[in-house]
Formats: sequence, C-alpha cells, structure tokens
Amino acid sequence: MATGVEEAIRTALEFEAKVRDVYAQAVTRSTDPAARSTLQVLAGEEQSHLDFLHAKLEEWKKSGRVSAEKLAMTLPSKEALSRGRQGLRKQMQLSAADRAKAEATLRMAVTAEAEVGAFYKRMVDELPAESRPLFARFLEIESGHLAIVQAELDSVTGLGYWFDVQEFRLEAE
Repeated sequence: MATGVEEAIRTALEFEAKVRDVYAQAVTRSTDPAARSTLQVLAGEEQSHLDFLHAKLEEWKKSGRVSAEKLAMTLPSKEALSRGRQGLRKQMQLSAADRAKAEATLRMAVTAEAEVGAFYKRMVDELPAESRPLFARFLEIESGHLAIVQAELDSVTGLGYWFDVQEFRLEAE
C-alpha cells in the first residue's frame, strides 16, 4: 500500500529523531574520545536531517510538492574512512567493559540505521515518481551511515572485517 508524501515525511521525522537520539545517548556513555567524536558528528547529521525534513513538510503543506534540492552529507566517504582504519585501530585501546558498552551501542545504531534505510527504500518504491528523489537521497545517506557504523562495530568486535570485506583469512590459499 502506497503511503502519502506528508505521512512519509512525518514517519521519516520519527525515524530520524530515533536515530539521532541513539547517537546522542551514545555520546554520553562513550569513554573513547575518537568514538565520542564520531558519534557527535552522526548525531549532528541526524539533526540536520530533521531540520531538512521539517522544512520539506512545510513546503509540502504550502505547495503540495517537495523540491528535489540535494541534502548534503557531512561525513567522510567510505573510502576515506577505509584509509583511516589503521589509525582508528591504534586509538581503540578499550577495556573489556568499554568494549562491551561500545559494541552494544553500535549494535543499536546498526539496527536503527537499517530500519530507517528500509523505510526510505520502501518510500522510493511506493511513492509517486516526483516525490522519490527526496527519499532516494535519504536512502543513499543512511546507507552510508550504516556502512560507517558497521565498520566501527567491526573494529570494536575485531572480527576481521572492514566494510564487509574480510581483512584476513586463516585458511591457506
């Protein structure tokens, strides 16, 4: 069943607030300065999404349309983060308790980002063509956030993956 544009924007606002709150709460619990910095940037980016969506809701109410202006992403690219991987690993000397807290926080963030991404994907599939660009851009951004948070989780858990790429293998080639 297709969702109306106004309802989609209102639902997007709820999702974005939830994700922002996950990051904002994580900032207060984090003991690692590098992690805290990343979480603050993510919380700020989610707040900018809320501000943007509020403006789009007002635009919709006034005109019955939403313009296709591009929403910027302030976070570095997946490639830039990959280059910074070695530095991150050196910085992440966490105690077992801090590692467990970080892992729990990052798992919550992965879940929240996956949920909001699934919502945006559904909106891109269901909404009228003229409204899709707004949600397609959010889908792109949230997919990037998910990749970043998953990379952080992979780094904290030390499972040998970085952006879903296995870094080493124990089996002989």
